[in-house]
Amino acid sequence: MLRIRTVLLGLVMAAPMPASAQYKSSSQYGTGGVQAPSISSQAAPATLPPALRPEVNVPEQATSPFEQNPILSIPQTFIRQWQLGAQIPPEALISERYLRTQDTLARRLTLKEAVYIAVRNNPGLTAVQLDPISAEESVKLANAAFDPDLTAQTDVTKSVVPVSSPFQVQNSIHFTQKLYDWNFAINKVSAYTNGTLSITFDNNRTLSNSTFSAVNPSYSPLLEVSLVQPLLRNFGWQFATLNVTLAESAQRTTQWNYGSSLNDFVQRIGNDYWGVVQAQENLRVADSALKFNNDLVRVNRISLQVGTLAPIDLQEAQSAAATAEANVYAAEATLKTARAQLRQDVMLNPAGTFVPEDVEPAEAPNPGFVINETEETALERMVEYSPALGGMREAIRTALLQVKFAENQIMPQLNLGAQFGASGVAGTTPCVLSFSSRSLTNCTIGGVKGDQLPFRGIYGDALDRLFNLGFYNYAAVLSFEMPLDNAAAKSALAQARIAYEQARMQYREALSQTVVQVESAIGNLHAFEKQVEATRNATFYAEQSLHDEQVEFRVGMATTHDLLQYQEELVTAQGNEVQADVGLENARLALWHAQGTLMNIFNIDFQVQNPHVAPWYTQF
Repeated sequence: MLRIRTVLLGLVMAAPMPASAQYKSSSQYGTGGVQAPSISSQAAPATLPPALRPEVNVPEQATSPFEQNPILSIPQTFIRQWQLGAQIPPEALISERYLRTQDTLARRLTLKEAVYIAVRNNPGLTAVQLDPISAEESVKLANAAFDPDLTAQTDVTKSVVPVSSPFQVQNSIHFTQKLYDWNFAINKVSAYTNGTLSITFDNNRTLSNSTFSAVNPSYSPLLEVSLVQPLLRNFGWQFATLNVTLAESAQRTTQWNYGSSLNDFVQRIGNDYWGVVQAQENLRVADSALKFNNDLVRVNRISLQVGTLAPIDLQEAQSAAATAEANVYAAEATLKTARAQLRQDVMLNPAGTFVPEDVEPAEAPNPGFVINETEETALERMVEYSPALGGMREAIRTALLQVKFAENQIMPQLNLGAQFGASGVAGTTPCVLSFSSRSLTNCTIGGVKGDQLPFRGIYGDALDRLFNLGFYNYAAVLSFEMPLDNAAAKSALAQARIAYEQARMQYREALSQTVVQVESAIGNLHAFEKQVEATRNATFYAEQSLHDEQVEFRVGMATTHDLLQYQEELVTAQGNEVQADVGLENARLALWHAQGTLMNIFNIDFQVQNPHVAPWYTQF
């Protein structure tokens, strides 16, 4: 704990008087609002067990709470789509009573405990932590290009129209046709070649009253396999999965950015924590000064009454006491602000109140802790551990992949298409009078030779003829396309290269600025180490000077003005000592922050996870 030495006036004291009415402390934890249940009265553990260490890395199933089964969720989704009224987020349902709830107790926490709780609870940091999880869904979205696409369609169509020929339909003026279709298709983009493979299976049943229908009703299945394979643009080694690689690189970048935010946040909690400590100690210094001045006012009033002191000395003491009182109120306001900032950042809220628990620092600055860090070692750690620099290096890799993609797009479009299909037919085949010498003459109608197509059968017979490949078709297509100047592709490539160079230059600039931060942090650290010793000596000598002045004041060799001047110097020295001790703690945090080792200091294991996922459909 900081050594705040309070020197009281060493005069012959009369009976102790009641506390001065000029100052009444208001530094309470707050009593307004509804008292909420709290566990803050329990003693905080000296050290948190490893199980309470916050998990800051993105787990493998981090996206699971945000996903839903596309099949099982259909009923619930359907019902929700038809519900009357609008959904209201919980944050919009805040009652007046809830706004008045406040946990009025405080918990003593070490800095590490405060950091752990803040990392778990702070909503701002949690929002940043969702960025890598969202980016992981982008990786899945890129992989979805290789997800087989299954389509199915079934329909029934009937038409009844006037006949257009007296021979079209016998004994009827209506031409009736009824069609049944049940079609299926599956499309798959290859994760190796970026080609698109399609398999189509169409089925048709036709029923008509046409006199000329040779197969009626008829079943006509059709099976086709087609492939469209790019040979120049959109083709290359691992080019098909280039968008997946880009998404993975972007996801790693979001992890690095989250690590950088986490690094900043831990430093912020540390600064908040030591800010409360500094405000507490400054309040104690101001309080000691107020007590000194109130005591001096009391003694000077007695001396004035007995005629050994002039009225001006009492007035000067009263002026100093009023100033000290104002300083106390200012220090108290600063402490209240510092407490509120730490409380809201840590968000220790086991009772679920609107205003969470206060945090009472359980640690004091430790000036004896020495960091033996050379600039060379600090710069090496900076390059190795700084999450901000790591994110920029990953961004450079992403930009380089964008250049690779743009270089591919500048090539001509040369695609090879191939298709093979087979069909079959079956149904009822009536015997039709033969009007040609080349007729089949395989049936008779009333003794007259006729023609009957050899496709009699049911749907199964049509499938047999389909797979016998007796009726087939094939096609091969080679297509070429390229704009004459190819301006769009050239511009996109130039922009990608410019973005790549910008990313490199921005990294170099950030590296230079971080070097400055590290060197500045080391310089500040050494300066504060010396300031701590210097301010401690200054406080010691100021105490001795004030003590000697008090002795002279008792024997009438010093005035009230002289005594107040020495007392003011002591207050200044004590304030400087507080500032130096807390400044040293913040300087350590600043150095660790610049190096990127701040999370390691607090045993927060941040590691960039590999976002690579390989669903079964990306294996071919």
